[in-house]
Amino acid sequence: MTEYERSHTMPADPEHVFDQAANVDQMGDWLPEALHVHAEELPAVTVHEDRSDEDTSALLRARPDQMRLEWGTREQGGYTGWLQVAGIDSGASQVTVHLSFFDAGHDPGEKAVTDALDSSLRRLEEQIRLRVDNAAG
Repeated sequence: MTEYERSHTMPADPEHVFDQAANVDQMGDWLPEALHVHAEELPAVTVHEDRSDEDTSALLRARPDQMRLEWGTREQGGYTGWLQVAGIDSGASQVTVHLSFFDAGHDPGEKAVTDALDSSLRRLEEQIRLRVDNAAG
């Protein structure tokens, strides 16, 4: 098993950050650009990967009381992950994303995964900033 984890500070209260991250219809705005989540009957989702042009059955669970998202593949059991939002100081939040690959064939490698996680967290921050700026103005 290989595990990866990245964290990033967001300029908003944890509730706002979690609401944005957990919105299935807007996940495409911050997930790696090659991944697209289509909700079925939650927690069931389908994840489409542009690189392989494949659809994968997955589960996605939002735990608002814990400000946590959890996901993983359904049939193959190739990977799981979670996103945790925590408040830090006066209106800021820390977002941590963790991925576990159980099958080496599903693991794209450390550089690819950490680059994708960092990019996704930056994109999520952009979405949070847009939402906070629009709410303030």
